[in-house]
Amino acid sequence: MKEGTLKADMLLVLTAMIWGFAFVAQRVGMDYVGPFTFNAIRFALGSLSLLPIIWLMQKRESVNSSADSKKKPVFVWGIIAGAALFSGASLQQAGMVYTTAGKAGFITGLYVVIVPLLGLFWKQRPSIGTWLGAIMAAVGLYFLSITDEFTISLGDLLVLLSAFFWSGHVLLIGWLAPRTDSLKLAAVQFAVCAVLSFMTALAIETITLTSIWQGIIPILYGGFCSVGIAYTLQIIAQRDAHPAHSAIILSMEGLFAAIGGWLVLGEILSLRGLFGCALMLAGMIFSQLSGLFKRTDPV
Repeated sequence: MKEGTLKADMLLVLTAMIWGFAFVAQRVGMDYVGPFTFNAIRFALGSLSLLPIIWLMQKRESVNSSADSKKKPVFVWGIIAGAALFSGASLQQAGMVYTTAGKAGFITGLYVVIVPLLGLFWKQRPSIGTWLGAIMAAVGLYFLSITDEFTISLGDLLVLLSAFFWSGHVLLIGWLAPRTDSLKLAAVQFAVCAVLSFMTALAIETITLTSIWQGIIPILYGGFCSVGIAYTLQIIAQRDAHPAHSAIILSMEGLFAAIGGWLVLGEILSLRGLFGCALMLAGMIFSQLSGLFKRTDPV
């Protein structure tokens, strides 16, 4: 394995760890503020945290005006991406009120499997590995979230719905990334998500400075660490990372969420739940392995 690839993989592990423990911060934050208030502040901080990085990159990199003229306007597409982000983040955060950090992490991670399946709408054929991975993940979800009475809790259902919106957001960003300035796009979409969340919070939640201050630690972690630091690490890492490595490593955020939930919140999964998590994680990884084996260049 090349040294650059190894460093990139280590950065991706750190990214997955930060994102995994963010589920703990999101769960703790719900003890003090409403889900929309939490997201409003979190994504506002995330957007602001990217501004210095954007400024530094603009100073270091020479700007090619002819190339920039071909790129799509960041503001317009940032609004669209921000609306998709708001939908996924809102469902996930609302679900966190009723479920555990570990379960939310694994269920959210299903977007890794959902994304290639959504490619069917664009007449893309998922590989056999993707289908097998999806089946394993679906069976794992059954053991993790479906009861003996064949019901699912409200929290798990909301997080599951959010996974579909995250998948759509991933596809949208994947299409926009080579056509826009990715950092500027991120800053705009985070700001749009913050504004939409704040408007919703004003309408249905009670916002007080006291409650915000009481939950300031998980809010700061969700804003600066989960959004600002982790997103930047992901961008740096994926310059040298193997694409299949990236998908597999980032899918580990569910595992880190479960570890964080156990260490910080004392959450304990049943044997049935643990078996479901194992199947889901295996399905996520298996769905990416075909891309790993198809490559012939040394890594």
